[in-house]
This record gives sequence, structure tokens and C-alpha cells, in this order.
Amino acid sequence: MLTERGFSAVGLDEVLSAVSVPKGSFYHYFGSKAEFGLALVDAYAAYFAGKLDRWFLDESLAPLARLRGFIADARAGMARFDYRRGCLVGNLGQEISALPAPFRERLASVFADWEARTARCLAAAKGAGEIAPHSDCARLATFFWIGWEGAVLRAKLEHSPLPLDQFADGFFALIEHRP
Repeated sequence: MLTERGFSAVGLDEVLSAVSVPKGSFYHYFGSKAEFGLALVDAYAAYFAGKLDRWFLDESLAPLARLRGFIADARAGMARFDYRRGCLVGNLGQEISALPAPFRERLASVFADWEARTARCLAAAKGAGEIAPHSDCARLATFFWIGWEGAVLRAKLEHSPLPLDQFADGFFALIEHRP
């Protein structure tokens, strides 16, 4: 519900009904929907960090193949839900003006973590000669996530993998080292 419609559009009663949790039980663990939302961001961030690590730390693959593998995996995940679901963190970022202030810092922290993991993968690609030796891996990682989240949004909008493919093709065309 949250990855399809957004945090602000989904009511607490709807969430609790879908998972058969009484409201009193919810309030035993969370003081508010916002507190629940922040815990949700943390849980999603931990899940997604594990997913990135599975791809980016797989030394049986060349570094850029790891990034390509992550992209293919994410694309397949979106296809499973007919491109109706996106990234929870990206979705919340789009709703930031309607969310309580603590969300801004939490979401920025998650993106910074993903960028750091991606920068390490890109540094390995630089070390392997797959990208130019002068590449700024931190800047490329930031650029990747800004573009990737935009591609995810467009894929949802268009119910199509085309934006994901176009972004990935363009990103690799920009970074791959051709001696």
C-alpha cells in the first residue's frame, strides 16, 4: 500500500486492518503514525542495505557487473508488481513537504548510506580499470541515485521498464572507461 499509494495517502486504520493488528496494539509500540513511519524507514533501509551488499560485495563478479546485477534485480522487482510499486525511500522523499520534519534527516541519511555503498563499488570498478582513473566515485554514486530514483518514478508513471533501461544505459555510457 505504502509503495504504491504513498505514506500520506494511506490511513493508519487501513494499514492496521490489512495486517489484522488492533489499534491498541499499534499504540503499544508506536506513539503515532509518524513514529511508525520512521521505524518503517529504518527497517526498509536495513533491508535495502542488505540487498546492495549482496550485489556490490559479490567478488565473483566484476564491479560494474555487480551494479548491473543490482539494476536487473530492481527492474525485475518492479516488473513483478507491474511497475505500480517503487522505492519506499524515494516515495517518501517525494512526499517530504507533507511529512513531519524528522523524515527529512532520516531519508537523507538513507540516501547517503546507499551512495557510500555505491561509491565503494565504483571505486572497485576504478581499481579494475572499468571506469576512468580520474573518476570521482562519490559524485558518480550521488548522480546514480538521483537518476535512478527519477527512473523508478518514471517507470511507475509509465508502467514500463523503459525509463530504468534508459537511465542504466546512459549511466554506463558515461562512466565506462574506453582506453
